[in-house]
Amino acid sequence: MPPNRFNGFTDYGVGIGLRIPHYQHILSRKPVVDWFEIISENYMVDGGRPLEVLDQILEQYKVVQHGVSMYFGSADPLSREHLNRLKTLARRTKTPWLSDHLCWGSVDGRYTHDLLPMPYTWEAVEVTAQKIRQVQDFTETPVVVENVSSYAEFHVSEMTEWQFLTEVVERADCGILLDVNNIYVSSQNHTFDPLEYVNFVPAHRVAQIHIAGHSKFEKYILDTHDHPVLPAVWKLYARAIERCGPTATLLEWDDNIPSFEDVHAEALKANKFRKVAAEAAADTSIAAVEAAATGLIKENAERELVVTGGSR
Repeated sequence: MPPNRFNGFTDYGVGIGLRIPHYQHILSRKPVVDWFEIISENYMVDGGRPLEVLDQILEQYKVVQHGVSMYFGSADPLSREHLNRLKTLARRTKTPWLSDHLCWGSVDGRYTHDLLPMPYTWEAVEVTAQKIRQVQDFTETPVVVENVSSYAEFHVSEMTEWQFLTEVVERADCGILLDVNNIYVSSQNHTFDPLEYVNFVPAHRVAQIHIAGHSKFEKYILDTHDHPVLPAVWKLYARAIERCGPTATLLEWDDNIPSFEDVHAEALKANKFRKVAAEAAADTSIAAVEAAATGLIKENAERELVVTGGSR
């Protein structure tokens, strides 16, 4: 969505991920970029090169934190040490929101370092929502959750993924990081209509959108973040922007990373869709104002007729 309470009432435009191969280019040439997304865990350290680079980035750019290991869906309790480090970093970056994935990935303190899909059950809804609320309360920062790409499903699921996502964010009262590439990947792997997903999620809770490339194999599609965004994903993005308005958008490119210029140029393709959405919203506002004005004119005319007894 445009500025709302789930993205800290910000309007961040189009950003890209801050990646090591681009450090030198960014620090030396200082290109114009709306914002950078960082992987929180890479900077939750006490010092060293990562924080040195981050501080230089923060001098000139806006930064948003994106996590990969909170595991809201795991049965394990949240790590207080992790939360402390996350909150400390958030104070450093002044990130307007914190994002992480709607998934599980740890058991008895052992981490898989993977984003595993969840069973879409009512019990999982309650457990996940409770943890999200805990993170929001502790960090004092809006939390938004991202839908993951999936390659397996659970027979015990009691609802669709988009219903599950909606139930979780409503109970947690949090925002959504809508990854349209993940929606497309999962739709092809599990044979559902990706537009049904995009059309169902509560648009007013979408704080950010991810776009990315994927790889197609014989029997499945894999979320690889190593290609330009494909036409089918742009189509989903267009619909998401149509529903949500010109929302903060981030291009993920994490493997076979090309030059900074190429990555940024690919990300900026999103602006044409954002422009259309902004113009449509403006047209709607104008139409609403005109309709209201017409109604007021009609109402005033009717009142005048009553006062004058219907004659002029």
